[in-house]
Amino acid sequence: MLDREKGRNKRHHHGDAPQKEQPAPRKNLLMQTPVLVLNASYEPINICAARRAIVLVLKGLAMPEEENGHYLHAARLAMRVPSVIRLLEYRRIPHQTRALSRKNILLRDRNTCQYCATVLSSSELTLDHVIPRSRGGSSTWENLVACCHPCNRRKGNHLLSETEMKLVKEPRPFTLHTSRHIMRMIGRSDLKWRKYLFY
Repeated sequence: MLDREKGRNKRHHHGDAPQKEQPAPRKNLLMQTPVLVLNASYEPINICAARRAIVLVLKGLAMPEEENGHYLHAARLAMRVPSVIRLLEYRRIPHQTRALSRKNILLRDRNTCQYCATVLSSSELTLDHVIPRSRGGSSTWENLVACCHPCNRRKGNHLLSETEMKLVKEPRPFTLHTSRHIMRMIGRSDLKWRKYLFY
């Protein structure tokens, strides 16, 4: 009986030992934290997830300028999570509309469902064609919006005029100006961003 108790205690203790890694949900949330990306000239040019920022730093392509106070603990790594990173080589940024992609649509719409205004993680959102493809709608900046799954199912293949649903705002192309505006809006909640956003 005593031996069995010892065995149980040993197993329990063994399971508790490598507790330095953060719990998966918290780590995933931390990895989605927005990070401001500066050009080598300190000009703000983008926002990326903390996961991407850490990869750029580890590859020697960027360096952290500000940190958000959190640590990332992994198997053989413990590092501060950056809040602002700067690219080590200057990148020319064309002053035109950004590439049409799921990531940029979600960034433009600030991870907010454009029908019910709920803010969600990227994995909980989909893209909706305002005018459905089956009704002649195209995949353009003006016809694609971030949408939660319940609203997507509710709208289905209907036109907005056939439902009681309304858009939070009119979808527009995502230009560098839009991008800067979003950076400033997000930056209001992160004091470390402000000095780079010309406040």
